[in-house]
Amino acid sequence: MAKLKTGRHTSALKAQRQAEKRNSANKGLIKKVRVATKTVKASAATKAKTLKEDLKKANACIDKAAKKKVIHWKTAARKKSRLAKAANKAAK
Repeated sequence: MAKLKTGRHTSALKAQRQAEKRNSANKGLIKKVRVATKTVKASAATKAKTLKEDLKKANACIDKAAKKKVIHWKTAARKKSRLAKAANKAAK
C-alpha cells in the first residue's frame, strides 16, 4: 500500500476517529444506565407496580455497561445493590 501524502501521523488520525466512535457509544450506554436508575428511583418513590420490571431493566443496562467496560464492575455491583435496597424498602 502506498504511503499517503498526509504525513506521518495518519495512525494518530485513525486513533482519533476510533476514540470518537467509542466515546459516543460509551456515552449512550452511560445515558441508558442513568435513565434506568432514575426510573427505578421514581417507581420506588411512588411505589409503582412496575417496580420489578424497572429494576430488571436497570440491572440489565448496568450489566451491559460493565460487560463492555464502560463502567467498572465494582461500580456496577454498587449501583445494582443500592437500587435493590431501595426497591426492597419501597416494597415493604
